[in-house]
Amino acid sequence: MLRSLRWTNKSIRLSRLLLPLLLLAIVLIPVSAQAHFDGSHGFGFVHGFTHPIDGLDHLVAMVAVGLWATQMNRRALWAIPLTFLMVMAMGGFLGTTGFALPFVEQGIAYSVLVLGVLITAAVQPPMAQSAAIVTLFALLHGYAHGAEMPSTAGLSYGFGFMVATALLLCNGLGIGLFCQQLFQRHARLAQFFMGGVVTSLGVYLCVA
Repeated sequence: MLRSLRWTNKSIRLSRLLLPLLLLAIVLIPVSAQAHFDGSHGFGFVHGFTHPIDGLDHLVAMVAVGLWATQMNRRALWAIPLTFLMVMAMGGFLGTTGFALPFVEQGIAYSVLVLGVLITAAVQPPMAQSAAIVTLFALLHGYAHGAEMPSTAGLSYGFGFMVATALLLCNGLGIGLFCQQLFQRHARLAQFFMGGVVTSLGVYLCVA
C-alpha cells in the first residue's frame, strides 16, 4: 500500500513536470508549422521540427509510444521513450546513407495500428520485448525522416526532428499520466478510449 502511494505521488510530480513540455509543444508546433507552410523552408531546424508534425502517422505514433509507456512500470516511463528517441536518431542517419530499407511506409502505418492495439488491450510485455517493439518502429520512423532530408539541410534539420519527437513523446507521457490522475478508477476506460482512437487512425493509415 505504501509503495503504491509513493508511486502515485511520483506520477503526480512527473505529470506536473511534463506539463510545461506539453504547453511548450502546443505553442511551438503551430508556430513552426506556420513557418514551414509559409514557404520559409530553409531546410534547417524549422523544417526538421515540422517534419514529424506534418505527417499524421509520425505524430500519432510518437504520442502513442508515450501513452503506452505510462501503462507499464516506472522504468518504462523513461526507458521506452528514450529507446525510441535514440534508435530513431540512428534510423535517421541510416536514411541519409542511401541504404534501401524495404516496406518503410507500410511499416510506419502498421506501427500506429500495433501501438493502438497495445494501448487498447493494455499489453505489458517484459521490458526487453517492449524495447524491441519500439526499436523496430523507431528505426522505420527515423529512416523516413533521414531519407526525406534535403541534401542541403545539415545537422540542424536532424536536431529539429529530434526535438519535435522528444516533445511528442513527452506529450504522450503527460496525457497518459494526467488521465491516470484525473480519472483514477476509470483510468483504464480512458486508456481504452485513447487506444481505440490510435487504432482507428492506424486502420485508416493502413488502408489509405
